[in-house]
Amino acid sequence: MKGITMPLGSQGFTVIDLPEIEPDLLPSYDDCPVDEYMGNGTRFKRFSQYKLEPAGAADWTFERLAHRDYTTFKKFNSVGGGIRRVYEPIKVDFTPLIAFGVKELGLDRSEAWQINVHQNRTKADGGKPGPLTPEGVHHDGHEFVMIAVLNKENVAGGMTRLWHEGDEAPFWTGTLEPGQAVLLDDRGLAHDVTDVLSADGRPGHRDIVIIAFSRWAEKWYGDEHDEAALTDQES
Repeated sequence: MKGITMPLGSQGFTVIDLPEIEPDLLPSYDDCPVDEYMGNGTRFKRFSQYKLEPAGAADWTFERLAHRDYTTFKKFNSVGGGIRRVYEPIKVDFTPLIAFGVKELGLDRSEAWQINVHQNRTKADGGKPGPLTPEGVHHDGHEFVMIAVLNKENVAGGMTRLWHEGDEAPFWTGTLEPGQAVLLDDRGLAHDVTDVLSADGRPGHRDIVIIAFSRWAEKWYGDEHDEAALTDQES
């Protein structure tokens, strides 16, 4: 592929510490509507999309794209793929955090990128765990993915696991703490996350943002992408 880079090295992932986040980000999770498609009432979500273009010698410009429904392929998500998922747009500005991930990834600057941003809260209590990846071990379908944990309140579980294709066990397991993120070569590695559990039986929650990077030529945006995702019923 033109201009391809390998910013994550031979292992295909890295765990990073995040910069200090903007003060309005954490309160915004309190206002996320319930996700009607994933999590059986335990997930709350907003979703937005951007175009990222190189500017000058080292900078990037962000263009927030007109809001659309989210579509993905059943081959990547057997639970939520192949359908239109209607989400409210994100209200706050995640672009400083996205820009940090772009820098850490060392994205190829020879072309534009398209970015999907998923703002997710998952709740759990003593009688109901919060499933984080009901689709199981999976690829998201993008070139790179950043999964950033911003806050955890009274929760246990939530272990991130990374898998090589065809293996019966993960080659890496770790629990991301608030202020940490994992960067993934999404094509090279599969991943899942164990359920969020209440730490003491009382309600708790885990707040994350998932940022998915695709080259603009392979964008997950527009009628052509939606048609392909909605007609591909491979599970």
